Formats: sequence, structure tokens, C-alpha cells
Amino acid sequence: MVGYELPYNQVPDRLKSIPSAPKQIFHAGADLSELLQRPVVAIVGSRKVTPYGQQVTIKLARELAEQGVVIVSGLALGVDALAHQAALQAGGLTIAVLPSPIEQIAPSSHTQLAQRIAEQGGALISEYPAGMPALVQNFVARNRLVAGLSDALLITEAALKSGSLHTARFALDQGKDVLAVPGNITNPIAAGVNNLIRAGATPITCTEDVLSVLQMHFNVLAPLKVATGANHYEQTVIDLLKTGLTDGEQLQRGSRLDIAAFNQTLTMLELSGKIRPLGAGNWALR
Repeated sequence: MVGYELPYNQVPDRLKSIPSAPKQIFHAGADLSELLQRPVVAIVGSRKVTPYGQQVTIKLARELAEQGVVIVSGLALGVDALAHQAALQAGGLTIAVLPSPIEQIAPSSHTQLAQRIAEQGGALISEYPAGMPALVQNFVARNRLVAGLSDALLITEAALKSGSLHTARFALDQGKDVLAVPGNITNPIAAGVNNLIRAGATPITCTEDVLSVLQMHFNVLAPLKVATGANHYEQTVIDLLKTGLTDGEQLQRGSRLDIAAFNQTLTMLELSGKIRPLGAGNWALR
């Protein structure tokens, strides 16, 4: 995958105004200016995420993406990757901020995930040109851009020394809201988020809590809405898409509709703006 350098006038204002603003931005995927017209929530957390952290990350990222919120994260192992994947599975949009050049995805195991992000309407950004190594300090520096792109930062799970706490500090320095999911007080993996809440971060127990913060501060979201079908066939397909299925053949089998009825249902859902094609026989909710 090849990135190109954004002209200065196309670098988002929200990145130009942060402390230690980037000198250059490289980009691949959808137009950033269009993505940033939507509400944007950064979701970060532990690399060694627990089953509980996995569950809440996937749930919150998926439900926010279904509401049209763009999910930003750093493509790292653990919470970051889960947030990107959940947004994609919901048919939503996500932005990955890299600690490496776009041509050299770090970690390399997430190369296919990065490609999916760009192909499904999201974007990849980096401040590092092709050929530059992914230096250790880049991983912390990347977090200031994750915070800078967002309207609010959500940490779903973090230990006391988690790198995501650097992102929280950057967000606070930038005047952004910091949100945190409470964790088990006996689990050291949750000590970081629990300390953030004790220090004044907004506790998050459901998607509506995040939407309330966005509505209160940015007035950008309508009340929580749920896609509904005009009939039983349409609702069946919508419900399957909400589970993360995107492949047309799997959707057809899961719906138990014959091919003709299934294709007609897809057509009506697309015409009514409830689903969108992803290409290669895949579909997603709008």
C-alpha cells in the first residue's frame, strides 16, 4: 500500500493546532476532510486485553460505528485492533494512525487489517515517510495524533503502565474529553482506567454514555437510532449484518431466503439507504 503526502492546506486543522503538531502527514484511503465531518471517537487500551476488555471494546466500537461515529485508533495489538475490526464489521468507518510509514505497516501482522480499513471507506495516516524505520519513540508520538483527530478519547481497559495512558495525557493537553470503562478492582489490568475515573475521567457503562458526551459538547448526533427493515425479510438481513456478517453467500444462507427473494431484499435495502455494497459480494449497514 502506498501513502501520499497531504498538501499543508489538506492537513486537518485539528492536527495543526495540537502541541508538537506534525510537520507532514502521509495518507491512504478516504478523504480525511469528509471523515472528520462526522463525530470521531478514539478507542485505545491494553495490548494484552482480557476477555472482559475484548467484550466491551467490541460492543462499544460496533455500536458507535453503527451510529455513524468514526472510530480512531493506532492499529496496535489488543484494544486498538479490536476497535478497528468491530467498526468494519458494523459497516462503519475507522481511521488508523501508524507509528510507521504507510508502506510498512507496524505490526506487520495487521497489514491485511490496514488494507481493509482503506478499502472500506476509512483511512490510514502517518507522519513518517517511506523508508523510515518504526522507532520506539514513534509509538508514543503516534498517540498525540490519535487524540488530536478525536472529539473524545475512550479507554476500555488499561493497566497502570499502559501506553494508552500517554494518549489520555495528550487528550487532556488538547482539551479533549477522556472517557473510561470501569474495570474489576481486583484486576491489575484495570488499574489504569480505574485511576483515570478517580482522577475525573467520565465513566462509561454503555454506548449511550458516549453519545451523551458527544451530544453535550458537540451537538452532532441525533438520538440513538436502530436500522429497521420494512418487512420481515429486510429485518432478517439487517439483524445478520449486525452480527458482523458481510459475505453475501453467508447472509443468504443465514436468512434462509431463496436466491431471488434474497437479491430483491438486498436491492430494496440498498435503494432505501440502509445497506451499502463493499465489493466482492460483501455488504454492510450504512
